[in-house]
Amino acid sequence: MAGRIRDEDVALVRERSPIADVVGEYLQLRSAGGGSLKGLCPFHDEKSPSFNVTPARNLWYCFGCGEGGDVIAFVQRIEHLGFVEAVEHLARAAGIQLRYEQGGYVPRNEQGQRQRLVEAHRAAAEFYAEQLLSPQAQAGRRFLTERGFTRADAEHFGVGYAPGGWEALTAHLRKKGFTDKEIVLGGLASQGRRGPYDRFRGRLVWPVRDVTGEVVGFGARKLDPDDDGPKYLNTPETPLFKKGSLLYGLDLAKKEIARQRQAVVVEGYTDVMACHLAGVTTAIATCGTSFGEEHLKILRRLLLGRSEFGGEVVFTFDGDKAGRNAALRAFAEEHGFASETFVAVQPDGLDPCDLRVQRGDGAVRDLVAAKQPLYEFMIRSRFEGHNLDTPEGRLAALDAAAPIVASIRNAGVRKLYGVSLDRWLGIMDEEFVSRRVREHMRHAQHGGRPSPRPAASAQADHDPRDPSVQRERLPPQPA
Repeated sequence: MAGRIRDEDVALVRERSPIADVVGEYLQLRSAGGGSLKGLCPFHDEKSPSFNVTPARNLWYCFGCGEGGDVIAFVQRIEHLGFVEAVEHLARAAGIQLRYEQGGYVPRNEQGQRQRLVEAHRAAAEFYAEQLLSPQAQAGRRFLTERGFTRADAEHFGVGYAPGGWEALTAHLRKKGFTDKEIVLGGLASQGRRGPYDRFRGRLVWPVRDVTGEVVGFGARKLDPDDDGPKYLNTPETPLFKKGSLLYGLDLAKKEIARQRQAVVVEGYTDVMACHLAGVTTAIATCGTSFGEEHLKILRRLLLGRSEFGGEVVFTFDGDKAGRNAALRAFAEEHGFASETFVAVQPDGLDPCDLRVQRGDGAVRDLVAAKQPLYEFMIRSRFEGHNLDTPEGRLAALDAAAPIVASIRNAGVRKLYGVSLDRWLGIMDEEFVSRRVREHMRHAQHGGRPSPRPAASAQADHDPRDPSVQRERLPPQPA
């Protein structure tokens, strides 16, 4: 960011962005009389149009939900952008070169760094897409076909091919007027002793776009089994590409995420493609990193934007150890999120892409529909390795799962999961399980580690005058 956008440029953006044209891209408008237009509000559900646009004043207002403002406010609201992002989005559409307070006016042939990098990435995406049709991209086309993707699917997601030469893209961008410094700074090439060389070579590439739809980086999969590089290679950290705050597919999914109040987090680019093509149009994926706090902030803005109630986030994980570790990471982050969090696990280990190939679109939709709460998934995963047919095994499983229940911050939710834990283990004594959970909470509050010892040996932690403590034993399994 070059600095604060000049006020006169913001005014020019408003002037050259007719609100009827901008709003008309998102909903159908018809005459309301008196020079006004009306349509169904995109920000709340309604059957009769209460969303009004006044072109003469370049303003909009909804009499149903009370939302309103100018063309910039509309783009902010519907595209889930900040003020500056919305102004820049409209400026690009109107062909306006913005000026910033710190940088002053920049001639078009010497545009600001960010805009130059955005243009370089746009040119690179077009180049890669064209190369996918070349003879040397046969392995890439076969890869897509084997995974159930057509040429039209590849075009929709912008999938391309990076040629195997050392500077195919670099030479192309040079001809477009980009300097070696810009190409390297954008992560499109790496700096070698003899000059820049293409970062992606002989790989299938997916353009990664920011929330406004601008290409800011790429993810690339190797095709040659003899390639000793990583299976997936992503753009490095650059002024544009911040992997901790990027979600692949968000530009395509954001409107459906806000409408359905659901986000489905998958683990790869092909999984996003498979989900969208199967009808799960809220699917997104991280870009070479685990799901973190910045990703949560992005989804929070989308999911909580329509009402005071949060939506739901569904994590899809493989049923193997790696998938469970991914669930653990998600569980660690969940406490800071205001929505309901779920896990959808395919027991046979198939990811959404393979699931779609082998069993069809319906199986992908069924996977997401069969989601279970993240807390339940974590609690039940602690039962593994314990023999629930014996009192000793049930007690050990209880001590393994109780810390998960104890970590739930909402007291009401914690109590209900304690009841469920009792039922899942077949102990049939809710008070006994609740005391066990409280014991783990006390250990956690004092920085200690929960002890797996039987409850009766923990009487020192309770009031000895409480008769229920002295009676505490694991109840027998009911007949």
